Amino acid sequence: MSEEKKGFWSRLVSGLSKTRDNIVSGIDAVFNGFSNIDDDFYEEIEEILIMGDIGVNATEAIIENLKKKVKENHIKDPAECKELLINSIKEQMDVGETAYRFENEKSVVLVIGVNGVGKTTSVGKLAGKLKDQGKKVVLAAADTFRAAAGTQLQEWANRAGVEMIGGQEGADPGAIVYDAVAAAKARNADVLLCDTAGRLHNKKNLMEELRKINRILEKEYPDAFRETLVVLDATTGQNALAQAREFADVADITGIILTKMDGTAKGGIAVAIHSELGIPVKYIGVGETIEDLQKFDSNQFVNALFDVQEDK
Repeated sequence: MSEEKKGFWSRLVSGLSKTRDNIVSGIDAVFNGFSNIDDDFYEEIEEILIMGDIGVNATEAIIENLKKKVKENHIKDPAECKELLINSIKEQMDVGETAYRFENEKSVVLVIGVNGVGKTTSVGKLAGKLKDQGKKVVLAAADTFRAAAGTQLQEWANRAGVEMIGGQEGADPGAIVYDAVAAAKARNADVLLCDTAGRLHNKKNLMEELRKINRILEKEYPDAFRETLVVLDATTGQNALAQAREFADVADITGIILTKMDGTAKGGIAVAIHSELGIPVKYIGVGETIEDLQKFDSNQFVNALFDVQEDK
């Protein structure tokens, strides 16, 4: 494990402590408290998972999977189920290799999300990560409704050493994206990262804005691979799931950035979103620095949640 990975792993383990208290301690009590595997045993586990924000859909799938594995392996002792349960949760969340295709092609990444979830910060961190991978990145500050969003993104752009287009409050987002595409082409950029608005309470405006941006991209940058990420705040639990669902109504969402995982008991929401909406969590944030935003790895996440030591 590299130092950066190790640092993130330990922050993830400590960041998930509240979620762990919420889910894992309850599950351990069930494993230790039952002498045989029966309906009551499964019901108890089911209840803990649902209360832990893992969601009804995912929980049912996890329990079904667990029952199947218990049968196949002829397991009688509840204590032996723990590893099977951990594996069932991992299987629910596997993102697959193609999730980060945009990193390896000329691409446009739109990032949307409501105010306060850490959207602009996530765009900045992502720019830094891509730059560190040797990519040429152009940032578009197309969230022109929130005061100071442009200034905030400019700070990140400076920090990451990438160019930013736009940022004037009240400017037309479509015009900024248009200019940013021209800049990305001129500089032969690998990735154009667009910080776009996310006023969910005004869905019609949001739809119009995204439609307009999409039209510009289709016309001006047709060969670019398209990625649309929604930033969600993990501390809001089921509310984050509801937001993701609403954004999925207005845009073709390809992935989720889940922030503030370090301060929540609702980390199980990562499992729920993936399962309920079929949209993978691609990045998770556990703190303030660029290193604190990492690609989501379901194995690593579930191991950290259950505090199972990673193989070094």
